[in-house]
Amino acid sequence: MEFPLPEAARRYVAAHLHDDPAHLALQARRHPHLPVPDLVRQIQARQKARGKLPTWADNQELIFPPALSVEQASSERTATYKAALVAGAARLADLTGGFGADAAHFAAVIDQVDYVERDAHLAEVVKYNFNQLEISNIEVHTADAASFLKRSAEAYDWLYLDPARRDQRGGKIFRLADCEPDVPRLLPLLLRHTPRILLKTSPMLDIELAIQELRHVRRIWVVAVENEVKEVLYELGEEPAVDPERLAVNLRRDGSQQEFRLNRAREARAVPRYAEAQQYLYEPNAAILKAGAFKSIGSAFELIKLHQHSHLYTSNELRADFPGRTFRILASEKADGPTLRAYLGPEGRAHVTTRNFPESVADFRRRTGIREGGDLYLFATTDLRNRPVVLVCEKL
Repeated sequence: MEFPLPEAARRYVAAHLHDDPAHLALQARRHPHLPVPDLVRQIQARQKARGKLPTWADNQELIFPPALSVEQASSERTATYKAALVAGAARLADLTGGFGADAAHFAAVIDQVDYVERDAHLAEVVKYNFNQLEISNIEVHTADAASFLKRSAEAYDWLYLDPARRDQRGGKIFRLADCEPDVPRLLPLLLRHTPRILLKTSPMLDIELAIQELRHVRRIWVVAVENEVKEVLYELGEEPAVDPERLAVNLRRDGSQQEFRLNRAREARAVPRYAEAQQYLYEPNAAILKAGAFKSIGSAFELIKLHQHSHLYTSNELRADFPGRTFRILASEKADGPTLRAYLGPEGRAHVTTRNFPESVADFRRRTGIREGGDLYLFATTDLRNRPVVLVCEKL
């Protein structure tokens, strides 16, 4: 595709930005003077970018690569968070450049950024986009990470990598060695060029296994956006931490963030207390659970756990600063459809969560006839006597 887009092509993209790409493809013959298949791919990619990269999606000057590159890109919110971690450094190399979202955000807080991408066409598109965004402190290189570093004599304050999963079928990846590039194998080369590496991984990867594979972990960030874990970040260096600190971060819709710090020793020392449900119910955010804070979160906020395996907490005094969702408990009932629907009014709607419960949410809804929605929240869980119960709650 030529870029910048000709004016007629730009008008087509702008006019059909919210239309169904499949429908547009079927109507391609109506526009014989336009490269409709290419433009439909532009529209698809912009539609995928709208949620995670809204500023770029609205910028008509930019060219978008295939939708897969957009799917693999960091969101504006997580890229901004990562940039804050490396702010003030003089030089950084992004060795897995991709769509360039991370590099662009690094460039806002770092003097010089080297963007490295092995796909020559993608690198060309991203270089064009950087020019449209008026970012002048990024140098674009077409190479893979290992080749670039072997040819370079430069020293960097940070190297950044976001390895791609080799399994393109959507299967779970359990080891970093199954990603591209293979960071554990590259570590000696990486550490010859920098004292600090920032590594982004999929939230599917097991943190304990990653620590064993990498052997150079200093610190870990588990980053969620609106209670959905998006990525896990590792700071690597020549001298690893004996017990790396983990920071669980939840970036919220209002721009604030919830944080909780832990390590394995603190988690191991925590002694949970157990009791029946009290006045308030607490559900830790997803980043805390991914980071492994199953006991220390309760100790830190002086909360009581409902069951060893539920990871739900309770108290009689409100903990307003708890990093997660907080509810007032209205009742504790058996998991019986007629009994629960009596709380819900004629529409029979409630939000349902199952934790340490023998049914999935879908099975629970089918059995009880409770539909999604409404103002009340039902937590189906197991009590201290291993009985299934449902806590009827209102959200605070």
